Amino acid sequence: MSKPMIKNILVSQPAPLDIEKSQYKILIDKHNVKLTFKKFFDVNGVTNKEFRASKINILDHSAVIVTSKLAIDNYFKLSKELRVVIPESMKFFCVTESIANYLQNYIQYRKRKIFYGKLQFSELIDTMLKHKEENFLYPCSEDTSVENFKLLDKNKIKYTKSVMYRSVPNDLTDLDITKFDMIVMFSPIGVKSFVQSFPGYNHQKIDFAAFGISTQASLKDAKIKTIIPAPTPITPSMIMAIDKYLSLTPEEMSEHEEKIDEEFNKKTDKKASVTLKVTTKRTPKPKANNND
Repeated sequence: MSKPMIKNILVSQPAPLDIEKSQYKILIDKHNVKLTFKKFFDVNGVTNKEFRASKINILDHSAVIVTSKLAIDNYFKLSKELRVVIPESMKFFCVTESIANYLQNYIQYRKRKIFYGKLQFSELIDTMLKHKEENFLYPCSEDTSVENFKLLDKNKIKYTKSVMYRSVPNDLTDLDITKFDMIVMFSPIGVKSFVQSFPGYNHQKIDFAAFGISTQASLKDAKIKTIIPAPTPITPSMIMAIDKYLSLTPEEMSEHEEKIDEEFNKKTDKKASVTLKVTTKRTPKPKANNND
């Protein structure tokens, strides 16, 4: 059995500024794939009026939880518009080092107390637990993973959820979806954009990669299997997960997809599983020569 040939991959994000210096170059060079980048949604910040209506005072908080660069942009944008001066004593807890470094666009990094995890939100929780006396502000979007809030509540961390921006699905119908062998998803709103734009498309022809539990759950709600989940302990990044998948032998590929099928079906009720037996049947893809 030869593994399916993956040649064209659609990534639901804007293209990196320099693809030659990005991690995606690994996939291009190693697996000879063609990447197409497309924004699946736009982001709009909330207005001053909307934020004031939430009755949240930024300076009532001594620390900020930061999970994305968008959160940073909108936090400082609103602060400026509201003429709020962020004190040097404000602490920032960032999911990754790269997000922490992005703060330099707004503040003098060396004068601030900035903490960061390695990749996952759960790792950041461990750091926050060492500062439980802080009152945290969590700038986020409306579709932020509920798992993050569950972790905060479980660990009894005092925080305020503050919606500072919203994601709006884009119309993707200008894409020729039939030419893609794989689609890479990063958020539930991206899944929504895809489903709205291609409601009748036979998505079993495509391998879906999904980053994050909430993204994977959104795909499952749409009756779409996540063939390549990330992050995992072995593949903490999306690039690593795709690379590993494309490197599987035919036997490993078959075993992997059997596990995916089992995982996809085991949490559904009896009635749903009957439907899934039909809808998850894969349409045969062009076979790759083992020498490709």
